[in-house]
Order: sequence, then C-alpha cells, then structure tokens
Amino acid sequence: MSEQIKINLPDGSIKELQKDSTAENLAGSISEGLKRNSIAAEVNGELKDLSVKLHNNDKVRILTSKDPESLNILRHSTAHVMAQATQRLFPGAKIAIGPTIESGFYYDFDIPDHSLSVEDLPKIEEEMEKIIQENQKFERQEVRNVQELLTDFREKGEIYKIELLMEYANQNPTLYVCKKDGKAVWNDFCRGPHLPDTKFIKAFKLLSVAGAYWRGDEKNKMLQRIYATAFWTKDDLKSYLNFLEEAEKRDHRKLSTQLELFSVKDEVGPGLILWHPNLAIIREEIENYWRSEHRKRGYVIVNTPHMAKKQLWDISGHTEFYNENMYYIDVEEEKDYVLKPMNCPFHMLIYKAKRHSYRNLPIRMAELGTVYRKERSGALHGMSRVRGFTQDDAHIFCTPDQFIDEIHRIIELVDDTLKLFDLSYEVELSTRPDEFVGELENWNKAEAGLKQALEEKNIKYEINAGDGAFYGPKIDFKLKDAIGRTWQGATIQLDFNLPTRFDLKYTDKDGSLQTPVMLHRVIFGSMERFAGALVEHYAGAFPVWLAPVQAVIIPISDKHLDYADSVYKKMKDAGIRVELDDRSESMNYKIREAQNKKIPYMLVIGDKEIEAGCIALRARGKGDTGMVNSEEFIKNIKIEIENKK
Repeated sequence: MSEQIKINLPDGSIKELQKDSTAENLAGSISEGLKRNSIAAEVNGELKDLSVKLHNNDKVRILTSKDPESLNILRHSTAHVMAQATQRLFPGAKIAIGPTIESGFYYDFDIPDHSLSVEDLPKIEEEMEKIIQENQKFERQEVRNVQELLTDFREKGEIYKIELLMEYANQNPTLYVCKKDGKAVWNDFCRGPHLPDTKFIKAFKLLSVAGAYWRGDEKNKMLQRIYATAFWTKDDLKSYLNFLEEAEKRDHRKLSTQLELFSVKDEVGPGLILWHPNLAIIREEIENYWRSEHRKRGYVIVNTPHMAKKQLWDISGHTEFYNENMYYIDVEEEKDYVLKPMNCPFHMLIYKAKRHSYRNLPIRMAELGTVYRKERSGALHGMSRVRGFTQDDAHIFCTPDQFIDEIHRIIELVDDTLKLFDLSYEVELSTRPDEFVGELENWNKAEAGLKQALEEKNIKYEINAGDGAFYGPKIDFKLKDAIGRTWQGATIQLDFNLPTRFDLKYTDKDGSLQTPVMLHRVIFGSMERFAGALVEHYAGAFPVWLAPVQAVIIPISDKHLDYADSVYKKMKDAGIRVELDDRSESMNYKIREAQNKKIPYMLVIGDKEIEAGCIALRARGKGDTGMVNSEEFIKNIKIEIENKK
C-alpha cells in the first residue's frame, strides 16, 4: 500500500489520502459536486490554489463561491484575464500591478501611443469573454531561476515586472501562467491564489479609466488604470451596478453644483474648500449642536493658532513620525514654523499653563480647530479628502482610574450624535503600529483599556491590527450611510505617551505629582468629510433643521405678492429660513426649481388661499398636502426644527 496522510476537516473529521494528494484530490474524495464547485482551499489558515500538495495533519477547508473569501480570488483571477485581454488588443502595453480592492479590482498599464477611454472598455470586455471561452487554466509556478525570468521580462519590455521581481527575488516569488490547451499564453508575477480556470468567471464589468503614478509616487511615470468588478452571479453584478448608479446620483461633488454647496478653485489650491452660503448654514447648525452638547457634557471650549514653531512638533513626535504630511513655512528670520497638522500639542500647553489637582480632573478641552496636512493631489477627493480641514477635536486629561468612564461618555456622545443624523456605525479597535513612541507596557495597558471600555458597553468591534496612531491605540467608528457605504467618523485615542513627552502633571491625593492619562477624540472627524458624507447620505434632501432653505413661498402671480410677503415676514420673524420667489415665472416652473433644490416645503399662494387666509402646502417627497393656516404651519415647522426631526 502507498503511504497515507491524514487531513483534518472543518467538522472535526479526518480524511485519509495518498501522499502527495492535492486540495483538489481532497475535494473529489469528499464528493464530485464539491470537486466541481471548489475554487481554492484554506490550508492551515492560509489561502492556497487547489493544486497545492497536502501534508500529514494539515487542516484544510475547501472553498466554493459560497465562502466570503472566494470573491477576492474570483476578482484577482478576472484581473489577470483583463490584463491579458488588454495586452492582446494593445500589443505594446506593459503591465504594472493589478490588486483587488474593496469593491472589485484594477490593473495599471503603460500603453505607448494610446490613451485609454471608456470607449475602449467594451472592446476589452469582448476580448475577455473570448479568453474565458478558451477555458484557460491558471497555473502557479515557483520562480527557481530569477535571472532567466528577468531576461524573459527584458525581452518583452516588461519593465515594471522586472522592478517587482528584483525587489522580491529573495522572497520565493511565484508566477501565475495562463495556459490554453496546455500551452502558456500569458503570465504575471503574483502571489495568488487563483481560480482553477476561467470557466468560473461569469459576471464582470469594466467600470472606468483613470491615471495613476507608478507606485503612487508623483515622481514616477503616469500609468493608465482600469477599474473593474466581478461577482459570482449576474444578479449580484446587476445589484452592484444599480448601487453605483445610486451612489453617482448622491455624489456630493455633483450635488454641490445643483445645490450650490462648495467649490475648489485653482486660485486657492487643490484640497482647500470654499464653503458657499448654503453649506455654511448646514455647518453652522452642526457646530451649534456641537457647542451646546459639549457644554452640557462638561467640556470647556478653546481656540489655538494655525501654526507653531517646529520645536513644538519635535516634542510631540510629529516631526519624527508625521513629517511628510506637514507644511513648513518661514516667518521673517525665524525658520521652520509648521501649519498645524493636529490640535493636541496646543491643548497640552493650555493644560500645562496652570497647576492641577486630582480634584480638578477630568478636564475636557474641545476645539473646532482647522488643521493642514500635505496630501498628494491624486488622493484628493471633493470634501472627503482635503488638505485643510476643521476637526471637532477634544482632549480629556484624567487620572488612570477615570479613563474607562470617560471613554463610556464619549461613546454615548457618538451614539447620540449619529442617531440624530440617522447614521448607523461599525467599530474597529486599531492597535500599535510598527513605528510608535513610548513603552510597550503603556501600549498594552492602553489597548486593554479600550477593549474593556467597549466590552463594558456591549459594543461589537473588529481588530484593525497596526493602524493605531504613533502615540496610542484608538477606537474608530465607521459611519454607514443610507445606501450602506462606510465613512471614517469618530475616533477615540488613548494616550499614555504624549503627556509624558510634555511633562504634564497633577497633584494626587498623597501630594505626589503624577502624569495624567490623555484621551484624544473627534465626533464628526472633520467638518469637511462629515458634511460631504451627509450630502450623500441624504442625497441633498436635508432634514428641515439642517436645510439651507426650509421653505419657499410661491405666489402664483403678481397680484398675490402682498399676501405672500406678509407670510414671508411672519416666517422670517419666527426664525425660519424662508425665501419668497417673486420672479415673473410660472408657478409650475417655480415648483420644479424648488424641487430641484430639494427645499422641504413649498407654500403656494393664489386667490383661494388669500380668500381662506391660508396657504397651499407642498411637502418634499409628498407633493400637495392641502391648505393649512399659515400660523399653524409656522407653529408646526418650528416644532420640527426644534426637535431636529
């Protein structure tokens, strides 16, 4: 008898196979149906191709399209098909990288003498379908002779593959080869895993083209990127494309033009937002809520400068860990001032300006502070990624036995605030990064403290390993909008390190000087990103308390102007943001325009309304709701505004 190996299956059972059996052999030994539908395997916790050889006592799970991990494998393999199709159509094209991303995948190309456009995408899709019909096999090959492969890449002019292979030459690189009828027709330097063959690819779509610098460095060549997606079924693909269509309608950059919200001008610079009156009103309402809630919850509000000497950022550690994101400027003969990337060093200096007793703590210090960060121009995106933005920042200085309760209070404020905007959220705990300041003991205490606070509040969370700030771990709240997308929102950071660097102290019960614990936190994150998220969340149809214009009065003709003006003045006096549309346009035109501006209420006034001493009320999304007394309407809308419905 040939030698046998034992394989541990997810249900706890053991399968015996012949030595040198593959994951595909294992699938076949379980059932023919599983073998037909299997696409990859998880072996001892790592994803592998079905062709991987198994060893005695391996723990193996066979993956099918029903397993969540399988979608990335499908997309990665589809990316290779897309790259092959593109090189077939444009023989001079050189490939760079083609990773999967959250919603699909992309590939970067260097194509001489041709600029890709959306008109090229259907042609590439057609070529991809041909490749899929060829039922090409994906074969993993270990690179045993790096020099030989480098020579092959040089002959083909694959300069980006050469760079990657030289970088990973000592890390057991692998090549994935697409084979048609047993003959190699295409390859790429890749870690895998991949599908067994192209027949599994049934639903894909090429979405857009864009420019991208090689390796994201503006000093490198600009490449051409194709974004795409793939799903296991055509129905799933259709649902996603419908989602994209809805997301495009909600795009805050497009709605900004329609609703006159914000702009970015060349004369000012990229990533620097001009808030137009309509959006400034929304911001004012949000800030008013923010100030009121913070004062209620025991915060003091401060203001700090927009810049400071480099010395301040040396103490905080930003010049060591955050230098590439900071703007340096000269002030007269003094060099190396910095436009502040953070507010926290200023708040620590305010704390340090006087002596504190344990009886004074916690001290909760808040600021709507504008900061500046050097973002690459290619990363900028409307209001969601900018260079200058206002953080609703706060720092809490407390004793070690107070910070759990303080985190609870912050979580309650986050929860109350997001409910106000009908936003749900998910939570991540981001742990110590590779580069950090302070002692490991303090980092471990901080991470344990954040976990304890979350668990005591019965909040589910995911671990985001290595994504903490350089001075402390953090809790991140990912906002979920009306169509299920996530946005970066509130953050709570627990910091044992910066108070030590700034030599902060308080007098404890026994008279000794102790270092306070510091909590960094934001609720909205940044006013710019939060406003952009709200525009898309509400699709521009803001609730009445936030709406730039809460009601518009529409007289049918000039003879109705006097009565309309009297209603207008009453509403203005009541503090309602109201407009009187007295233009010589038709009623229907005015109503359409008000609908386009997403104004919550339209008050139409004609002969019947004047005779009855009423208004004809139209509500956004409901249409004509009938005649109502103007005083009653004013009373009702004021209640709606005050209750922030």
